[in-house]
Formats: sequence, C-alpha cells, structure tokens
Amino acid sequence: MTDQHLDPVVARTYDARVAERFDPVHLGATVARLADLAGDGPALEFAIGTGRVALPLAARGITVHGIELSEPMLAEMRAKPGGDAIPVTVGDMATVRAPGEFSLVYLVFNTIGNLTSQAEQVACFRNAAAHLGPGGRFVIEVGVPDPPRRYEPSPFRPFSMSDDHIGVDEYVDRVGQVFVSHHYRPNDTEGRLVSGRFRYVWPSELDLMAQLAGMQLEHRWADWERAPFVDTSPAHVSVWRLAR
Repeated sequence: MTDQHLDPVVARTYDARVAERFDPVHLGATVARLADLAGDGPALEFAIGTGRVALPLAARGITVHGIELSEPMLAEMRAKPGGDAIPVTVGDMATVRAPGEFSLVYLVFNTIGNLTSQAEQVACFRNAAAHLGPGGRFVIEVGVPDPPRRYEPSPFRPFSMSDDHIGVDEYVDRVGQVFVSHHYRPNDTEGRLVSGRFRYVWPSELDLMAQLAGMQLEHRWADWERAPFVDTSPAHVSVWRLAR
C-alpha cells in the first residue's frame, strides 16, 4: 500500500481537512500553552507541516524553527503570510539536526505516530533532547490508543461516519502497534481514499522513551487547557523536561 497522507494532493487540502484544529479556542489554547513553556527561549517544531501552530506562535514573539519531511506540506506554509520567515530544516524528525539550541521542542496532533517503529520513536525523543538546552522541554500531543480487543474479530475501528468524512482505522499489526488510517471525503474534488500508516504508543511507553533520552515527565494534561488526565481521557498533552 502506498502511504498517501503527506503527498501533494493531501498537502494542498490539509488545512481544510483539519479545519476544526484552526478553531480560535483550540488553537489559541495550544499556542498559549506552548508560549508559556518556551518562556524567553526559541522553540523547535518537529513536523511543522503547513504552519498551523508555528505561525501564530511566531506572531506571539516566540522565535520558531521547524523540521519537516514533506516538501509539499512545507510549500503550503511558505505560501502563507510569514511562512518564509520561519527557518525549516528538511528531513526526518527522528534524525535530522536543526541549527541552534532550544528551550522547547514540540510535536502536535498525533504526529509521533508517523514514526512507525518503536526504534524510530525512541530516536525522535533522543533527537529532541539533543536540541534542548539545560532544563528544556519536549511536548507531545497525541491520542490514547484504543485498539480492538483480541477477542474482537474485525481489525477495523470506525472513528468518523458523516456525510463529509468516513474514517476507519485498520489495525494491521498488533505486535508492532501499527495501524492504517483510511479517510474518504465524498465532497472532496479529488474524491479519493487517502490512507496512511502509523504506530500507536501508550503514555507509559512514551515516559520510558523520555527516560532513555535523559528526560523526566513534568506534566500530563488531557488537553491544552490543562484539564486533568484521567482513565477516560481520549488524548493527552505531555511535557518532559531535560534532566541536565
């Protein structure tokens, strides 16, 4: 299966596909929390994408850099006002180095799952730590996994069924924690199925990855407004701090 989720067609329509993430309340809380965590220092966004978060964060006076693997996504950011002013290093967020030292590295909207092996995700944590100055922080926003139970015969888990969007996750490798997310939007001009391969990861597993990279958990919230994280929380915003 070809992984389509970062191809040029998806990049051109990405902002429209995630329009709810541009809601001023949601985006405002995201940017405000990241600005607080960055303090007076610069911030580095892993998988900066179309600049949904980086551009308003920069508008608040935070110096923002980025790393991005998808050049089509980066081209979309460059076409926006202020997009050319943000330095971006093209490459894999698990391995590529951006110049400089940062007080904050952040990775939002489930993008840790774009790394589809545990080894790659561990490397991402180590790469984040390598970019941080003393006491710097690494922030991830990601959903809490909800795979089918082993007694459920179907590997498919629908998560969106509307006139505008049909979304189904297919759990293809429970041992490796890999699923394929399928999206069909009948009203898209392209009118095609878009699928991407991802790896789900548990909060406790992320904490161990952080420890391997020399970081310790500082905060875990259910959302950007710092609601308490509980058993039923569908997602979390976690903050790890560099020990040195």
